[in-house]
Amino acid sequence: MNTFNTNEMNQQVDNLFMAPARAFATLSLNFTEKLVNAQLDAGKAYADTSLAQVRNLLSIKDAEGLRSYMEDQQKVAKELTERVKGDADKVVSLHQDFIQQSQKLTESNVKQAREVASKATAKSA
Repeated sequence: MNTFNTNEMNQQVDNLFMAPARAFATLSLNFTEKLVNAQLDAGKAYADTSLAQVRNLLSIKDAEGLRSYMEDQQKVAKELTERVKGDADKVVSLHQDFIQQSQKLTESNVKQAREVASKATAKSA
């Protein structure tokens, strides 16, 4: 005879459904927070660079200043290219980490579900 008390049933529902849902929601929220922060950091860096370049442009007073500004543009372009590559690498890394953690969470939940199913089968037999 299969007899479950309410507490045991509630615990199984929590273990099988609610806890994994909370864990995945937490994982997703943490990923989103990291991604948004990375985007905000990148946006701020690009805005700061752009504003600095406009300020430098506005400070040109002669041909020598213009020449110096133009020479610095190559350096700024190189730095921005490196920044974009670094930002892209960071986003890829965040996605890869999220995928790996999601897979581990899924594997853990499947293992736990099998254990609960085995126990329930053993009890009913």
